[in-house]
Amino acid sequence: MLNYKRYKASPVLEFPERTWPSKRIEHAPVWCSVDLRDGNQALVEPMNIEEKIEFFQMLCRIGFKEIEVGFPAASQVEFDFVRQLVARKLIPDDVYIQVITQCREEQILKTYEAIEDIPRVIFNIYNSISTLQRDVVFHKDQGAVKHIALNAAKLVQKLRWEREFPGEFILEYTAESFTGADMKFALDICEAVKDIWQPGPHNRMIINLPATVEGHTPNVYADMIEWMGTHLRDRDSFTLSVHPHNDRGTGVAATELALLAGAERVEGTLFGNGERTGNADILTAAYNMFSQGIDPGLALEDEPWIQSVYESCTKMQVPERYPYAGKLVFTAFSGSHQDAINKGLRAMKKNGSEIWEVPYLPIDPADIGRTYEPIVRINSQSGKGGVAFVLESFFGYRLPKAMHREFANIIQGISEQRGEIQPEEIYEAFVENYINAKEPVHFESISIVDTAFDHGERQTLVRLSYFNHGKLVQARGIGTGPLDAAQAALEETLGVQMRIMDYTEHALTSGSSAEAVAYVQLLNQEDGRIAFGVGRSSNTMKASIRGLFSAVNRLFYKKEQGE
Repeated sequence: MLNYKRYKASPVLEFPERTWPSKRIEHAPVWCSVDLRDGNQALVEPMNIEEKIEFFQMLCRIGFKEIEVGFPAASQVEFDFVRQLVARKLIPDDVYIQVITQCREEQILKTYEAIEDIPRVIFNIYNSISTLQRDVVFHKDQGAVKHIALNAAKLVQKLRWEREFPGEFILEYTAESFTGADMKFALDICEAVKDIWQPGPHNRMIINLPATVEGHTPNVYADMIEWMGTHLRDRDSFTLSVHPHNDRGTGVAATELALLAGAERVEGTLFGNGERTGNADILTAAYNMFSQGIDPGLALEDEPWIQSVYESCTKMQVPERYPYAGKLVFTAFSGSHQDAINKGLRAMKKNGSEIWEVPYLPIDPADIGRTYEPIVRINSQSGKGGVAFVLESFFGYRLPKAMHREFANIIQGISEQRGEIQPEEIYEAFVENYINAKEPVHFESISIVDTAFDHGERQTLVRLSYFNHGKLVQARGIGTGPLDAAQAALEETLGVQMRIMDYTEHALTSGSSAEAVAYVQLLNQEDGRIAFGVGRSSNTMKASIRGLFSAVNRLFYKKEQGE
């Protein structure tokens, strides 16, 4: 049994004035990718410079306007990467390069050296303010921790003015481990840094409040963000930013609630890559907005390409069930899900609706480049609707509803032996069991001999030729049409009693070489059994007769064939 008594609940902020629960997200925040720093430092094999450049160019193409490119003072590789971006002129004019450093003089000086000739810079300084880290790591009181932050802010300000930085310069102060700090202390230290920087239109500033270790439920994080946003002075003078992590698996939820609580900017990574269980996943958060009719502000219509670059550069793999990006997230195996998806797609097509509303699919996979994957996949758990959906979507066969169960039972029997069945295998089973059900009664030809009206009812006389166990049979039949007449001819020559219960047909292809497919449901009047047959031909009448023969073979001769 888990020894839960070793742990204690995190404190809850008492903030009854909160307003965020009644709000909704109406627009995208400023997105800042920290893949090249937080994401890179979490890799077993960190990216080399060329891989980081490829990743950086992907981020720019996606549309990120703020990109944290590294910790230049941490290693020579990090420093050299920043300088390579400058030397190769790879930084777009509208992109802000973010660099990060601890609040240490030697690191700040090295970081400032790295940003030379970069026109737009976010200079991110951080120090931890959590109560636990002050007590067990730094052994410093609040005053000492505050002093560290203020000295760093003063030094950055001094460097900026003394060395006459030529471009746009934004100071970011990150109150590291914010969620583990006393809120009044967090407010005090952020105000003190802000007082030094004096933010304004020409002296912009970002206050970043990270959940460095996610120790709270997302609603508590939202309370903390709104509390800070309402208590910090001159709220319009700075950008309030969040940097959620995912230790509890709720990084995206924390991001969304923080936006409701007044956050304007989000630092995160693609697919949530980062230390421990990772950072907030910007892609998931952005696609969530997209699914609610909100422009996410990023070009995310080619998710497979984004994923391929990510996996190539990081050597990480996106799990199959990962939101939006996993190989199976738009796939339904459950029969009831498959049926609902199928009906939803048909309803949209019939209604001509421009609004996406399909059960179990929050967005159209095609909108994010996922058209190459089947939405419905078939295994032993799949139902009749899913099997019919695959046949129609991939091969154009619109099975009558009464036939769904019959064919699904065939597929289920196969899948119980093989596991998942691919669309091609479903089609092969359909052809084998229906279209190729031509023995032992094999259709040869049919011709209409005469057509007349008898007491107001149309009567058709046909001449039917077929083989029965290899022996040619010539028969004549009369009915209300060619199909009914062929049935009568077979009844007489085979010595069976049958009745056509259902008949449907549709065009399988279009143009001069169009084919028709016919579905015939036949009843054995002697024992009550029912079976479908399917016929295909460029001639509609022949398609229907072939469907009849298919049904006869399946209904009366299955046992003879050893089935």
